[in-house]
Amino acid sequence: MAEDGATRDGKLRLKKTVALVGMMGAGKTAVGRALAARLGVPFLDSDSEIEQAAAMSIAEIFARDGEPFFREREYEVIARLLEEERGILSTGGGAFLAEATRNVISDKGVSLWLNADLDLLWNRVKHRDTRPLLRTPDPYATLKQIYEARVPVYALADISVTSRPEYAIEDMVDQVIDALKARPDVLETL
Repeated sequence: MAEDGATRDGKLRLKKTVALVGMMGAGKTAVGRALAARLGVPFLDSDSEIEQAAAMSIAEIFARDGEPFFREREYEVIARLLEEERGILSTGGGAFLAEATRNVISDKGVSLWLNADLDLLWNRVKHRDTRPLLRTPDPYATLKQIYEARVPVYALADISVTSRPEYAIEDMVDQVIDALKARPDVLETL
């Protein structure tokens, strides 16, 4: 990547932080890292920032302090990251559910929903034990319940990009860049 923002898509300049929202397993981190690299901007991860500040994992924070405490810290971190620098921000799966978090994202950046269907999400998360919300007797049923509750809220995002099982990470990045190009207030072609 050239330092002047030149990409295989031409010269692009990100004008606002893009906050990636969506379910666990939607690809917010993987797609976010690749997208940030392609655009030559920082990759920011709210969960990593929270873990660093607390010196413990998200699962440990949930266990020790509960989800409401975690969501308050999450809002604070997202608000700070949106203020500090323009880049690609990966948010936790539940972050966008909080109205205050949705509002700060809309005020300071733009939300982009990585919309993956339930089967794709399950295939991506079923062999991982790093998801505190799925530590239940029936993780698939739990994922389905979370998915059904959250999809209407994710649908409030400013931009939506559908994930497909056949898409590699770079295919998703292409789809996201195409969606961002349709928003000149977010991504400018130079």
